[in-house]
Amino acid sequence: MQRVFAVLLAVLSLSGNAQNKGAENLVQYAHPIVGTQKMGHTFPGATVPFGAVQLSPDTDTLSYEQDGKYNPDVYKYCAGYQYEDKTIVGFSHTHFSGTGHSDLGDFLIMPTTGPLQLNPGTTAKPQSGYRSVFSHNSEVAEPAYYKVKLDDHNILAELTATNRVGFHQYTFPKSDQAHIILDLMAGIYNYPDKNVWTFVRVENDSLVTGYRQTNGWARTRTVYFALQFSKPFRQYGSRKYDKKQAYRGFWGRFDQTKNFPDLGGEQLRMYFDFNTTEGEKIKLKFALSPVSTEGALQNLRTEAPGWNFDQIKQQGQQQWQQELSKVVVQAPKREDKDNFYTALYHAFLSPTTYMDVDGQYRGLDQNTHKAEGFTNYTTFSLWDTYRALHPLFNIVQPKRNADMAQSMLAHFQQSAEHMLPVWSHYANENWCMIGYHSVPVITDAIVKGNAPFDANKALDACVTTARQQWYDGIGLYTKLGYVPEDKSGSSVSKTLEYAYDDWCIAQAAQKLGRQDIYQEFSKRASNWQNVYDASIGFMRPRMSDGSFRKEFDVLSTNNQGFIEGNAWNYSLYVPQDPAKLIQLMGGNKRFVPHLDSLFTMHLPDKFFAETEDITRDGIIGNYVHGNEPAHHAAYLYNWTDQPWKTQERVRMILKRMYHPTPDGLGGNDDCGQMSAWYIFSALGFYPVAPGSEDYAIGSPAVQSATLRLENGKTFTIQTKNQSDKNVYVKQMTLNGKPLTRPFLKHSDIMQGGELVFTMTSRPVVNK
Repeated sequence: MQRVFAVLLAVLSLSGNAQNKGAENLVQYAHPIVGTQKMGHTFPGATVPFGAVQLSPDTDTLSYEQDGKYNPDVYKYCAGYQYEDKTIVGFSHTHFSGTGHSDLGDFLIMPTTGPLQLNPGTTAKPQSGYRSVFSHNSEVAEPAYYKVKLDDHNILAELTATNRVGFHQYTFPKSDQAHIILDLMAGIYNYPDKNVWTFVRVENDSLVTGYRQTNGWARTRTVYFALQFSKPFRQYGSRKYDKKQAYRGFWGRFDQTKNFPDLGGEQLRMYFDFNTTEGEKIKLKFALSPVSTEGALQNLRTEAPGWNFDQIKQQGQQQWQQELSKVVVQAPKREDKDNFYTALYHAFLSPTTYMDVDGQYRGLDQNTHKAEGFTNYTTFSLWDTYRALHPLFNIVQPKRNADMAQSMLAHFQQSAEHMLPVWSHYANENWCMIGYHSVPVITDAIVKGNAPFDANKALDACVTTARQQWYDGIGLYTKLGYVPEDKSGSSVSKTLEYAYDDWCIAQAAQKLGRQDIYQEFSKRASNWQNVYDASIGFMRPRMSDGSFRKEFDVLSTNNQGFIEGNAWNYSLYVPQDPAKLIQLMGGNKRFVPHLDSLFTMHLPDKFFAETEDITRDGIIGNYVHGNEPAHHAAYLYNWTDQPWKTQERVRMILKRMYHPTPDGLGGNDDCGQMSAWYIFSALGFYPVAPGSEDYAIGSPAVQSATLRLENGKTFTIQTKNQSDKNVYVKQMTLNGKPLTRPFLKHSDIMQGGELVFTMTSRPVVNK
């Protein structure tokens, strides 16, 4: 695998088209192929930063359902692509990056030659369908560009994209049997009844429009499209795979299988036939809209009016260069630089744009709305991304992050439940995971002065969400001060996360002078103490009668009151008040050895064998970096008398959990959270508690970094004596003055200035 990947990296060197004049080409260090294997679940295709279109190859078509039950093998295809696969089914236009559950995979395109085949075939017998064998030796993956040879059809496939338009270029051999297939049945986490309805209208001999409605992770999701070919097709046709219906109207009088321009059904595949000369390029543009086919056409004509594939590719890579240039780093090794810009690339994939070029979008109420004064975004994996991704945006993407907060507030206005997003995409709330983690995103923006919207109304939305008594144990939480396990599962995790979210509300209320709200939610923020069992030194499920649950295993993740974690990890989740947690756990003398053991003990396989999103690769001792609840844990030493251990642990995690290879991530990237952890930690600080101005100091892995801020200022980081051995911070200066505490303020960064680390190979022990 390493040899193959080395070949792939070799072809990633760009010609310089995406470089800013006089600036280093940073695009060459961002590798979309990283994390496409095991638990990375990223996709290697073509997209622009935060693009609505994320065009990528799909390598299999497994069903979510098998014999009426969940098919665990489908989990590998959360992003549609598996590096170990030998075949490509086609190229679809929407994907998630690094999620542990999935949807999307809309509008799969596949060019073929030879006798027409409308079935995708199987991995074991690819020739039985339209899929094709491919080799990584012919595969090129760059930001905004993807290329591969489809060996079975002798077709070179190239992809690029604008925000809302996927641009395909297929180089065909000489053939009088050339086809382009549009599979409207394909999807990710697919199953036979996922398609609710599909409509296609052939407008003329080179333009097709339509829509697809699905019922999956998003319960009611409708996506419109406009497909334009660079060359008129010779003929076209379709095949329906619908179940037999009792009533079908009078459409049966027509032969809809060939050259019929008005199609509708649940399960539909189309084909378009061409005659091609040797080396002929057929291009197609595929635009998406959340609103209408008219919107899709407008998006197509606005963003991609011509047929110059290389120009669109160049524009996309220029966009990536502009975004990646917001943080310019120098690193000790090429691998470190590859890791950094790959992480920054991943961090800028989502949330995704969700509106047409005129600002119209489909709302949560399924009506059409218009974003006035902001860009509307979707794909909010908030249980993951509130921790580091959105705090990163508050530094390097403040305008976008403010727009994302406004998108969440629009969601709230359209919500029948009067709730901010929990996990939302494509005008749907899918209610995945726990907590109400729009709250820390919005309140962090308020506290850090990045709220160009009505902050008091935003705070009201946070409060309304937090007071919803019907939602996921909140009523019992507010009544008892904790969520009881016998009434609501994952009760300890919910209690801890609600308490943190409540603390965030209190911080925003204090900032805005809302003393009544500050008092109410400061009190609620202390509820985490109600699930701490001092007799064992761990958080523990409590029952509705007030007793702690008797049957309890601190290492198990199954039915112990936690989600994606065990008591050992989750007992450290009090990011809003580590000092109080340390005090309760016995002070430095007891807490530090306990935290040490998290990283040094052995966790037997049985404790994660049934957890599909974790493998041994993502675990260090009992510290599970592949899941988010303990992402802050290595930084907790800063609240003890041994902050040097944070520096040691952070550098160790950076080296073990991140590599520029297809299996280079130690867990799901989770829409950029894993990557945001890397970016912060490589720079030398981390937001332990979003909603606070403070960042905890770690150990920088870069030689230098320049943060080019949107306010026109720059913040630079310099590291003296940087090496693999010199992981300890000997001293720090901020703008020439000693920084004696292991914390940095957000305002220090945004005002511009210079942070200098002097590193050493020995711990600096506090006297």
